[in-house]
Amino acid sequence: SSPEVVLELLGTPSPQRGLYSFVSQEVKETRFQIDGILLPHHRRPDLPIYFIEVQGYPQKKGESFYHAFFAEINLYLNDYRPPNDWRGVILFTERRFDPGLPQHYQDYANSERLQRLYLDRMPEDVEGRSLAAGVIQLIGVKEKGAPERARRLIERARTEVTDAIAQREIIELIYTVFVYK
Repeated sequence: SSPEVVLELLGTPSPQRGLYSFVSQEVKETRFQIDGILLPHHRRPDLPIYFIEVQGYPQKKGESFYHAFFAEINLYLNDYRPPNDWRGVILFTERRFDPGLPQHYQDYANSERLQRLYLDRMPEDVEGRSLAAGVIQLIGVKEKGAPERARRLIERARTEVTDAIAQREIIELIYTVFVYK
């Protein structure tokens, strides 16, 4: 009957009557699927869990990428209650697909809990780090530079990967990424 009492207990200066109502509302749990989770090996509570999402297109009007992302993480933590700390990693294929962090999540803007990577803005040296990193970076490369980058990656796969099946799978992945570009 007096919702303002909570604000008073919090020390909010002179809450005004009638600005808030108290409601008890059901929150339905919809089906969420996280793109990927990096789980530490058993008995390693000192290592964080990484929740990974990939965003490669602009959001439709009315959708909220970040609200869904953090809801997925919180539902996972509630359902499984892991002892590990957590980090959120979002791979945007292009910077323009990041709709911006909503007000509700601004505390994460400069936090180690949230890392946003833009594949179209990755430094050139990522390709040289590992073949896998180079293939992921290919997703964000502009169309103009993609053919040369794909050729270099295929050549690296042919020289660095000795297992014929693994080599074929990597080359197929490079072709797939290239065709989608």
